[in-house]
Amino acid sequence: MTRQEEKQQLRKTMRTLLKTISPHYLEKAGHAILQHLSAMPEYQAADCIFCFVGRYPEVNTHPTLEHALAAGKRLCVPLCVDKGIMELREITSLDQLVPGSYGLLEPPADSPSLTPDEVDFAIIPCMTCNRAGQRLGKGGGYYDRFLSHYRSGSVLLCPELLLRDEIPVEPHDYPIPWVLTERGLYEDGIPARLG
Repeated sequence: MTRQEEKQQLRKTMRTLLKTISPHYLEKAGHAILQHLSAMPEYQAADCIFCFVGRYPEVNTHPTLEHALAAGKRLCVPLCVDKGIMELREITSLDQLVPGSYGLLEPPADSPSLTPDEVDFAIIPCMTCNRAGQRLGKGGGYYDRFLSHYRSGSVLLCPELLLRDEIPVEPHDYPIPWVLTERGLYEDGIPARLG
């Protein structure tokens, strides 16, 4: 089996697993993950945040988006502009988000564009990951392309029940140094203290 086939098989496994996990668990885990996120010194110190706009079954990141704006941080979110390509677009209110690609909430096409170099801290989604920060996305390559140009701090958000020990990776897959679950922070695969 090729790595690509292994990834497709794991995506199928994760979609099946998600059907068995309680929405209440995912909501509760997501809430705890966001509390941990707000305690990260890297998040607190960042002037400019990049964050996905999460929707079920992903971690609902709306509270974090609102918190970042209320804290006076610059906030950018993804705008899908072509297959596998997203741009970082700045928003000043969640009211600016509108349904876009794949039914995801996105910023308007005329919102200001930012480069990865302008971002201090990135909050990255995954279908699953391991504690070492190897992630499996949905297969579009959007975040791999972003991560190939990004050099600042980043964190993966993943409920514990979705963690896997083994993640099939390819050379273009970039590990994320920090993983947040409802149980806390892992740094390079090791439990770490927050704050």
